Amino acid sequence: MLGVCYYPEHWPEACWADDAASMAALGLSYVRIGEFAWSRLEPDPGRYDFGWFDRAIETLGAAGLKVVIGTPTATPPKWLIDRHPDILPVDPATGRVRGFGSRRHYDFSSANYHREAMRITTVLAERYGQHAAVAGWQTDNEISCHDTTLSASDAARDGFRAWCRDRYGSIAALNAAWGNVFWSMEYRDFAEIELPFGAVTETSPAHRMAFKRYASDRVVAFHRDMVAILRAHAPGRFITHNFIPMNETGVDNHALAAPLDFASYDNYPLGRTDLVMQRATAAEFRPYMRTGHPDFGAFFFDQTRCLTGRSFWVMEQQPGPVNWAGHNPSPAPGMVRLWSWEAFAHGADVVSYFRWRQVPFAQEQMHAGLRRPDNSEAEAWPEIERLAAELSGIDLTGNPAAKASVALIVDTEAQWLNEVERQGDSYDYTRVLLDWYRALRALGLDVDFVAPGGDVAGYRLILAPCLAMPDAGFVEQLAQSGATLLFGPRSGAKTKDVTIVDGLPPGPLRALLPIRILSTETLRPDCPETIRLGDRTHASTMWRESVDPGSCDVLARYADDRPALVRAGKAHYLATLTDDAFLVELFEQLCATIGIATVRLAHDLRLRTRGTLAFALNYAAVAVDTPAPPGAHYLLGGPVIPARDLAIWRISST
Repeated sequence: MLGVCYYPEHWPEACWADDAASMAALGLSYVRIGEFAWSRLEPDPGRYDFGWFDRAIETLGAAGLKVVIGTPTATPPKWLIDRHPDILPVDPATGRVRGFGSRRHYDFSSANYHREAMRITTVLAERYGQHAAVAGWQTDNEISCHDTTLSASDAARDGFRAWCRDRYGSIAALNAAWGNVFWSMEYRDFAEIELPFGAVTETSPAHRMAFKRYASDRVVAFHRDMVAILRAHAPGRFITHNFIPMNETGVDNHALAAPLDFASYDNYPLGRTDLVMQRATAAEFRPYMRTGHPDFGAFFFDQTRCLTGRSFWVMEQQPGPVNWAGHNPSPAPGMVRLWSWEAFAHGADVVSYFRWRQVPFAQEQMHAGLRRPDNSEAEAWPEIERLAAELSGIDLTGNPAAKASVALIVDTEAQWLNEVERQGDSYDYTRVLLDWYRALRALGLDVDFVAPGGDVAGYRLILAPCLAMPDAGFVEQLAQSGATLLFGPRSGAKTKDVTIVDGLPPGPLRALLPIRILSTETLRPDCPETIRLGDRTHASTMWRESVDPGSCDVLARYADDRPALVRAGKAHYLATLTDDAFLVELFEQLCATIGIATVRLAHDLRLRTRGTLAFALNYAAVAVDTPAPPGAHYLLGGPVIPARDLAIWRISST
């Protein structure tokens, strides 16, 4: 189904009914409202104005639309900030209090804000939790975006001290775990612990890692309490949250998503591509300037779907130029439709567009909608009409996304380690994860994401680009899975308190791979060395480890003949970052060994299956042939896919 984000408080009430009727006529089913409306819902402390919200919901419902209410906690109103100034977070980089006048201006450690956020959530849930037109709820909005997980406030400091006391028990245990004998950093009492900001040089990596864990725990607890309120007062309604890219929040997203019915994602392909490819040359970037990169959206679709192990929604889909990226081009013709189909191919149940009408005022006035400020139809309108007609003839509900044969381990602690102990400025955990994902996608493979400790049973190939701090229990799960395993560099490198593991890395992974990592070097990306796999030579770059292979087989070597890729049984360890061609070749070999079918796809063509349906999505500016078998039964398109278009065919059961 399709949906849209709508802000009735931005428009005259006289136009609501026409808007609702137009939404229904376009083929939309769901409408999200309310997530930024706190000042209109409660204009003064304890004085609620629900009349307009009641009428908006009734108007949308009368048009046959299903309403999703967002709790308005991302935008606490001015009167609440004036009553409780401690709600405002403190910027860790500058030590300055972040002010009112934007959004997400709250501190997860503020007891006052926690109380007030749960109060307004309770009031709304009690009033609308069983409303016939309300199908579900969205918690907050893009929680932790704009670098708001961490705060250097007194409340955060005091909460962190209590968290440390609960975790370590005694100050002596904390000092030992953190290695505080170094640089005379030892504490006499938990009350002496400050936050790891503002020091002359870098603070202890154990201290910074601990604070990241504390901050993540606060976000998860805030969210869990909000979900519990909605569960109590909105029986039978779904609860979701609209995530942004998982690496940008500083939160354990799997823990955050645990109480949800399903996760949602806000998909802005052009802005994300501009950010991710900001160091690319013009020649590298130009093909994707108006399409987005063919793997960036899919990467986050698959992560979002796997947060809860079920389907997902796109709660906000870019329909035109946005306002927040470094550069904001218009999508190429056909791309809004293609992005939407791509989401459905990866398991989405609903794609919802942001927003219905472009607003002529405030911070997002340059952000396109499905309609322009004068209410004329924007460029994406005919693409949504076409998409709605196409969806009516293809059964997606009877074709849920199935479990893939290949799993990628996505490790929040590896992301945090990347931020805490960089070692090399060019090492970027998310980029490494994305590179491995891209290589799998280039082979036409479906991919699931699994967190450490998650269920790995049933996967035939499990890849961990960096499993930074594995515990023995998860290592045993991997061993018992029976899958072929591949670990990337930096795996098993650290204890939970960011110290080098006993017996050298890869620590607990030595139960699978009896090797030792003797040393690590990091190189500039423009100064690569080489690695040989078979008779081919590839780049060895940025992060390189020296391996004592023990009794393992050596499958690839550096230029000086030292081991770079080793194997013990079904477990493999790759000791360096490398290039796309190496990863594609290695993954292809591993898949061939265990009988997973692969296909080398045409440039910028991607393949995804959903139930009995296969989707081929062409991001290229030229037509390409589909990888469908001869005689395939096409539900959409045909054997030649036009530029920036797709084909869908039914997978044969034989």
